[in-house]
Amino acid sequence: MSSDPNLSKFATGSHDLPVTDALAAFMATQWAPSPLPDLGPTPASAWTPRRRAAVSARFPGERLIIPAGVEKLRSNDTYWHYRPHSAFAHLTGSQLLEAVLVLEPNGDGHDAVLFAHDRSSRDNGEAFRDRRLGEMWEGRRPSLSESSELYGIATENLNRLADKLSGASVPTRVLRNSDPRVDALVSPRPEADAEFTAYLSELRLVKDAWEVDQLQAAVDATTLGFQDVAHILPTVIGKPRAERWVEGAFNNRARIEGNDVGYNTIVGGGAHACVLHWTANNGTLNPGELLLLDAGVEVDSLYTADITRTLPISGTFTPLQRDLYNLVLAAQKAGIATLRPGAAFREFHWAAMRTIATGLIDMGILKVSLDQAMDPEVGLYRRYTLCGSGHMLGIDVHDCAKARAEEYVDGTLAPGNVLTVEPGLYLQPDDLTLPEELRGIGIRIEDDLLITDDGALLMSSALPREADDVEAWMAEHAG
Repeated sequence: MSSDPNLSKFATGSHDLPVTDALAAFMATQWAPSPLPDLGPTPASAWTPRRRAAVSARFPGERLIIPAGVEKLRSNDTYWHYRPHSAFAHLTGSQLLEAVLVLEPNGDGHDAVLFAHDRSSRDNGEAFRDRRLGEMWEGRRPSLSESSELYGIATENLNRLADKLSGASVPTRVLRNSDPRVDALVSPRPEADAEFTAYLSELRLVKDAWEVDQLQAAVDATTLGFQDVAHILPTVIGKPRAERWVEGAFNNRARIEGNDVGYNTIVGGGAHACVLHWTANNGTLNPGELLLLDAGVEVDSLYTADITRTLPISGTFTPLQRDLYNLVLAAQKAGIATLRPGAAFREFHWAAMRTIATGLIDMGILKVSLDQAMDPEVGLYRRYTLCGSGHMLGIDVHDCAKARAEEYVDGTLAPGNVLTVEPGLYLQPDDLTLPEELRGIGIRIEDDLLITDDGALLMSSALPREADDVEAWMAEHAG
């Protein structure tokens, strides 16, 4: 964040050629003006001021710092595709690399200032010499004035941030562990910073109308991705690493329709479906087995869907698969039926698990009573279900994860919450408590729901859930 204009600061690679004085002089001349076309406020900029106002009201008189974050190193000198911290994107609508939002107390509230990199200069050679920030390497970024117009926030050069924070002493809270350089500029206040981080997460528990629209767009794009999978599925049965064909088909749709996938796509054929976060996706897809696909498109605004369907690879369920599938579907329906404002967040999970436990008892797998099975001090049914049955959804797939328990998992539902309901049954291939014909079957059904004033809206209703409808849908979209 230094203001030193020395060219030696520019990022170069070990294999870069030296730049001659003649080339540097030539590269600094004869460039036409190239302003951003159709410059104007982003759609999110109509909504971000009220989000910042809520943060301001919660922490009066304190300086508040929210960094976008830095690139994450993948290997040597290559980096993962950049994505800003979700709290920064939520409060600014911006995805600018390494930018920092500062809410400066002004007596009545806060003034918002966005500290960002200016457009890379052609005059000093940054545009072509700096492979990290130069626009000939990484593309055009907005100038400071353009950023201000795009995001509706006063914008200053990032190289002034250190001076800004070294001025008069003001009680300061920082969103930590996003940008180590920002962390180093301000002495930590562990309890205050933790409270700040939790509040920024809790601020997203209730979605505004724009966020709901973005999530619906993500769900709709994800639906198209599942259709793409159904189209190719008959053509990849039995191929080596067929799970990767499925992953590629879905991920291709995610890049076409949005920014990326919202999380690593899970493609579990056969017994791989029993691994909750199976992302190796290197298995075959065998006739007569099931395919568990858990995937979500992250749209350009960074909001993501999260949907799971379990599909019969050959197009139809066997009688045994259908019975197990219907048990999981009944569990999901029981969970969804509890969703309403004022309901305890965990209620849908317990409703789904009571249904699963009852089914396991009826099949003779669980040899205890339902009361014993559901006793929190016992919980034997969890051998076959393993995890929770849903979570908040939004700009993160597991949104609001830093929220305090009393505001989230131990809290109650409210209109504007968006969450998943995703019970599963995971019958491990080496589980000797199971009859052999049940081993190696994994089933999960996951949908995205919006809590309304009087219940819940199934946002992902375009993807069928009933077994007959799943088979008909697969036949309709098969290539």
